[in-house]
Amino acid sequence: MTSRTTPRRTVLFAAAALTTATAATTAGCGSDGGDGGTETSAPPTGTGASPTAPGDGTPLASTSEIPVGGGTVFADRKVVVTQPEEGEFKAFSAICTHQGCTVNKVADGTIDCPCHGSKYSITDGSVQAGPAPRPLPAEEITVSGETIVLA
Repeated sequence: MTSRTTPRRTVLFAAAALTTATAATTAGCGSDGGDGGTETSAPPTGTGASPTAPGDGTPLASTSEIPVGGGTVFADRKVVVTQPEEGEFKAFSAICTHQGCTVNKVADGTIDCPCHGSKYSITDGSVQAGPAPRPLPAEEITVSGETIVLA
């Protein structure tokens, strides 16, 4: 009986081909969310509190930090707080519903995503310009005196 062995070179070539095919397949499963290190987001502002989980009772901002007719993006907390009218505060997820980029600014009555140009209303989070397929989800905040807390 003769023993049959596979040359080492053939095994290494097959392993390299399999690794390349797996990497190509895996890369094809990712999203084109712009998160390849080039995504931009507004620098966090607020009370200077360190990033913490939503709803932990840590103050997010002072009411004076949120401009009337505008808003502020808190990228570290993944939330945007707006003040459509004086004394009326709203909060929405800062994650674009198109492909998951973080919105980076509030201007001219909209919350804007830098990746593909989606714009959302500061009043209700509704889509004002696509390609976003749905509104930004509302986030719950509590305003107590001059302090805004993410609930």
